[in-house]
Amino acid sequence: MKSLFVGNLDSETTQEELRQLFEAYGQVMQIHIIRDRDSGLPRGFAFVEMTNAAEAEKAIKALNGSFLRDRTLSVSYARPRPEHPAA
Repeated sequence: MKSLFVGNLDSETTQEELRQLFEAYGQVMQIHIIRDRDSGLPRGFAFVEMTNAAEAEKAIKALNGSFLRDRTLSVSYARPRPEHPAA
């Protein structure tokens, strides 16, 4: 599975909208719209998991710089979360 970062999302973007957008390029396994821990409001980015690298690459090439709800999307491979030592 390949995880993609999708940035600059409108706060009202839904999982279904993202699924429809990305399924044009391959099978979508999961979508996680990231929300603020305190307010519960969307933070403007999401992670989309696709089944394989070829489909993920097609989605990145097609959707990076494209528009959704009048916002220019930033689509790239998700980077691993940095490890923070326990305090």
